[in-house]
Amino acid sequence: MAVRYALIRRPPEAVWAVLCDGAKYEDWVIGTDETEEVDARWPAPGSEIRYTVRLGRLTLGGRTIVRVSERNERLELEAKAGPLGSARIAIELRPWGEDCLVIVDEHPLTGPGARLHGFATEAFLKLRHRQMLHRLAGVVEAGESAGRTAPA
Repeated sequence: MAVRYALIRRPPEAVWAVLCDGAKYEDWVIGTDETEEVDARWPAPGSEIRYTVRLGRLTLGGRTIVRVSERNERLELEAKAGPLGSARIAIELRPWGEDCLVIVDEHPLTGPGARLHGFATEAFLKLRHRQMLHRLAGVVEAGESAGRTAPA
């Protein structure tokens, strides 16, 4: 079970705002090279984002579909990357004082990751999540500071 968490020093609403902005998806999701199309209903269940996945010289089309969306609390996604397979990614937001504890839980569903699922896959996913949560925190915090005004 590849579960990783991070404390983001902003409220859950600020984190949710970034998760809801499909145009920022490539800014925090590891492996997503370029966003191609964002469903206007994102993050409503059934909506999707299409993007390019690059692995070295290999370029694939990918898409992520929203399976569960609970405002400021939980977003469950199914990421599909052609022959690389698909994965379930659950992102949970928990208030932690004035901050937000973000918990990511990912499981391969199909493809090589699912067939070869084991210690090595779990270790890779945890490293990926560590970087992804670091990026997400950066995007959230940059967005929050851009919206703040200096005291008078």
